[in-house]
Amino acid sequence: MYADASYDTIVVGGGFFGCCLALHIKRTRGQRVVVLEREADLLQRASYSNQARVHNGYHYPRSLLTALRCRVNFPRFVEDYGDCIDHSFDKYYAIGGIFSKVTAAQYRQFCERIGAPIAVAPKAIRRLFNHDLIEEVFTVKEYAFDAVKLKEQMRSELIEHNIEVRFNTEAETVRQVEGSLLEVTCASPEGKTQLSAPFVLNCTYSRINKLLTASGLPHVFLKHELTEMALVEAPDELQGLGITVMCGPFFSAMPFPPRKLHTLSHVRYTPHCEWKDMSDDRCIDPYAYLASVPKKSHYLHMIKDVARYMPCMSRCHYVDSIWEVKTVLPKSEVDDSRPVFYRTDCGLQNLTCLMGGKIDNIYDIIEFIDADMEKLRS
Repeated sequence: MYADASYDTIVVGGGFFGCCLALHIKRTRGQRVVVLEREADLLQRASYSNQARVHNGYHYPRSLLTALRCRVNFPRFVEDYGDCIDHSFDKYYAIGGIFSKVTAAQYRQFCERIGAPIAVAPKAIRRLFNHDLIEEVFTVKEYAFDAVKLKEQMRSELIEHNIEVRFNTEAETVRQVEGSLLEVTCASPEGKTQLSAPFVLNCTYSRINKLLTASGLPHVFLKHELTEMALVEAPDELQGLGITVMCGPFFSAMPFPPRKLHTLSHVRYTPHCEWKDMSDDRCIDPYAYLASVPKKSHYLHMIKDVARYMPCMSRCHYVDSIWEVKTVLPKSEVDDSRPVFYRTDCGLQNLTCLMGGKIDNIYDIIEFIDADMEKLRS
């Protein structure tokens, strides 16, 4: 049974970001850290339920800053988590010939500008596409990560560094006690406990506002989407390949290592609905909403549109869908950027809320954490 206790830092959320930050703080500061995870295991929500893309900048021709950060973080992520990386497939980006927001020439210039490897795809690959709708196809360098292997690496490292993880434990509220000390009230099957620490990191992604509003603190302005990622058995022509069509008529088919299948996402049909946290009393619990709504797949709509661009995709075999809530900063809708959200003193001194739109954003978050800790030391 979990008991009340005090720590140097409390990390709320046992996803990839929460685990990495707990490890980083322990390694660099030697602090006593605890991770609170409402699920029965690590990396069970957004860290698993995504397209597993390790970005190398190609996805963001309309946001140069996001693309450049990807280029900086890509080799570091591949080195740090090499055992969790799937680079067994070839990756191609195709540029739409109509309704695209970039031309093939502009896209190639963008890639060269950020230093991302790019070349015209082989003829055998280009033949897979309908060239009435596709202007050009490029060979690129992009990988996928295996979330199950990543979870095992996180678990192993947390054990190695003696970092406590409390599973099936939800942080319900946080409040200031005894000067600058923060107290987190937790709920688990065994009952409620109170944990205290000078610092609390809220790494709960789509549920950032759940903890804030329950604690009577101002919310963060966020946009949420109920999303469906289809899992398919790809046709023979797509085995060993990953395909992304952009920028406008956008879809992507990527290997999904944990299931040995391909994910299929579509800019129009992957989101089923959306909502925004508009005020402190209108913040919907995303997990509760996800659990309550009926799930009717958009796969048939996806594949019908996708097959116009790649006729062989019509022979995909639908297996399953992954449902999750995707959360973004509303300002990123303008250019499809993925800025890091990082805010200290979120209604309480030393309560930090953070969120990244991509898995490699962890390195940007670590830079912010280090800068803040250096300020406190000085």
